[in-house]
Amino acid sequence: MLAFDSGDLKKASNYAHELLDTAPQFKKDWDYGNAIHHGNCVLGRVALQQGDTKTAIHYLLESGKTKGSPQLDSFGPNMCLARELLVKGEKDAVLQYFGLCRNFWESGGDQLDEWTRQVKAGETPDFGANLRY
Repeated sequence: MLAFDSGDLKKASNYAHELLDTAPQFKKDWDYGNAIHHGNCVLGRVALQQGDTKTAIHYLLESGKTKGSPQLDSFGPNMCLARELLVKGEKDAVLQYFGLCRNFWESGGDQLDEWTRQVKAGETPDFGANLRY
């Protein structure tokens, strides 16, 4: 995530692929869900920066398929890629992502309901703290 934020897309992509490639060895680790979520989010953001919206959507949905983690279950998912895709008009993909997030972020149901309402109304939600890693 830091490599992406610094503008080094190649390094960000390499780190994210490495994270996702090694994650299956640690499926019982509490941090496994974070690895799946964040690795896919970074790859999606890289794809979007490279103009590949279809691949970015794929990675957004893959990030939502995480089993969760103590952090994701409590504070919710990162919404950077979702926000960037909304700006590109990809409402359906973001709404599908919200649905996937409900599988692990049970306490965030009200927040997801509100964001869903806003997206359906053509608005881009203020994702607040969910834009931080």
